[in-house]
Amino acid sequence: MASIPSKSTWMRRQQCPCGDWKCFVTYDGDAEESAAASQLVKNGSCSSFEAMVAPYVGMVFKSDEDAFEYYGNFARKNGFSIRKERSRLSPQLGIYKRDFVCYRSGFARKRPTAEHQRDRKSVRCGCDAKMYLSKEVVEGECQWFVIQFSNVHNHELLEDDQVRLLPAYRKINEADQERILLLSKAGFPIHRIVKVLELEKGIQGGQLPFLERDVRNFVQNRKKVVQENDALLCEKRENDTGELLEACRATKEGDPYFVYDVTMDENDKVENIAWSYGDSVQAYTMFGDVVYFDTTYRSITYGMLFGAWLGIDNKGKTVLFGGTLLQAETPRSFVWALQTFVRFMKGICPQTILTDLDPGLREAIRSELPNTKHVVSIWNILPKLSCWFSLPLGSRCAEFRTQFEALYLLDGAEDFEYRWNQMVGQYGINSDKHMALLFSLRTSWAFPYTKGCFLARMATSGYSKSVEAFLRGVFSAQICLRSFFDQVGNYASHKIQASEEMQYMHIRTCLPIEEHARGIFSPFAFRAFQRELVQAMQYASSEMADGSYVLRHFKKMDGERLVIWIPEVEQIHCSCKEFESSGILCRHALRVLLIKNYFQLPEKYLPSRWRKDSSLAPYDNLGDQNASDEWFQEFCSLTGTLFTESSITKERADFVHRELSKELKRLINEVTNMPPSDGVAMDLTVSPTG
Repeated sequence: MASIPSKSTWMRRQQCPCGDWKCFVTYDGDAEESAAASQLVKNGSCSSFEAMVAPYVGMVFKSDEDAFEYYGNFARKNGFSIRKERSRLSPQLGIYKRDFVCYRSGFARKRPTAEHQRDRKSVRCGCDAKMYLSKEVVEGECQWFVIQFSNVHNHELLEDDQVRLLPAYRKINEADQERILLLSKAGFPIHRIVKVLELEKGIQGGQLPFLERDVRNFVQNRKKVVQENDALLCEKRENDTGELLEACRATKEGDPYFVYDVTMDENDKVENIAWSYGDSVQAYTMFGDVVYFDTTYRSITYGMLFGAWLGIDNKGKTVLFGGTLLQAETPRSFVWALQTFVRFMKGICPQTILTDLDPGLREAIRSELPNTKHVVSIWNILPKLSCWFSLPLGSRCAEFRTQFEALYLLDGAEDFEYRWNQMVGQYGINSDKHMALLFSLRTSWAFPYTKGCFLARMATSGYSKSVEAFLRGVFSAQICLRSFFDQVGNYASHKIQASEEMQYMHIRTCLPIEEHARGIFSPFAFRAFQRELVQAMQYASSEMADGSYVLRHFKKMDGERLVIWIPEVEQIHCSCKEFESSGILCRHALRVLLIKNYFQLPEKYLPSRWRKDSSLAPYDNLGDQNASDEWFQEFCSLTGTLFTESSITKERADFVHRELSKELKRLINEVTNMPPSDGVAMDLTVSPTG
């Protein structure tokens, strides 16, 4: 009986935003296997195998799979492949013997052949090359030892360009499988599919890590499986979407603030569904000024796109505002999703929305959120560059990426466009469709155009990694939509997600303005503010005739900033627009406030979204923190005095070095013998300067 996969496989969307259906995106992590295979072909040998040591009796492996992988790599380098032969089992150790042999080991069994059946010649010739393993328990850990090894073959070993064609090494990776199926559905014949893959990978004909017949067999087998499983898959989709709706109803009963909505298609089957939790709606009221709508992953099993509305709280943690499953990736589907989300959030639209490059989503945002600034995060663009330009640029691709990143950070729009034209001319990609796409959307992603747009520190690599961690957690080992829904729900509880160890925010400048900020900002916001304040000390200021200031870093002659100070209304504006972007005053503005003898930050520069009292969870006891800081400052004062006094003469220095070493060793010994925890954590780490 046909069976369908038990897991709901989620994959990154591969359709390229350029709009060409023949163009697809592979991400750096997804394309590793394919890139390695292509590199193997180009180099003629696998450089990672060159320094391999031949297996020997007594060689140790952590597992039998590690041993098989090692022996397989050795075999490939030496012109043959291997297979698993026998294994032995014991009640105490389980499998305790493993035999790996050359692919030509043994002889073919003679079987009665049916009429018209092809008489295939066997490759087995009794080769005695082998590696036998035995499992032993050493100091409580299982280890596998090589107990017998032979590399003597009775057949000719293959050259590099031949060994890659052995069945053991002809693998079609997941990304190539998806591409083959897409081209097959579009009506491409097998030989044309192979040609397209060769062109896209930039390799010569016949140099793919698989053969044309492998592609043909894969397509035929997949079509057969699809035909057999189509009815079962439809039934599974109906059952699982039904269970998802039941889960939504049950959640609504337990959480009256939980909201969900669903649309049905013409066959009365679930088309789209969206939901949000009570905690999520509450979090949105405080941190919904900037929303990241992630639409990276799509389910192969259910044919649905997962969209997650995410934000950042005052602790710098990722917050889930809601989720959606969409059947189609069309402007109509995205319009419904955005309308539903805004309705869930009581009609409040975000100030800024960040997304990936997606023409359909861009159109929907322009229609439904006309007053919301749409920004494409640079971290959604950079992973695509190697896929788009590795083929036309070859070895210059890394250099191009470095220049592209520098171009992104330019300050002025005119300078950006001038340097852009220089770059595309330099690399000969003036007519490239992806460069044309990026330039047409430059106002949504390039820093000169998005500078001053409020992003709440979400367009950073740190936040990008946080989102990726969230997605990995949601998509781990999900076997049905119900369990997927439950997993998403685990991340929706802001109180669970925001729980963290106690943090002590230490003073680094002893300036009153820093002490004032520490009492109001959350630890995440205070650390950002503190980095700017420390850097402010490195700027020289020049007051202009109109009362404004020009600031320059003491080591840099260029990159000056203009700061305008309006004392009547206590307003300060800097040309870098850091406050408008992050909600934290920049080093340039802070330098001017210090010049003006400000001991506290003006109220308007203490935004509510970064304050301690905006948290959904209680903060640490401030009295304990102050006590900790007093002790820390006393410690610094004493050690500073000791260093000053001991440096006067060599006799003093030698005495302090000798006595201090003994005393520190004694203190360390006593402290390490104390209980490891008393329920209070102290963090004396000094944050790096920005």
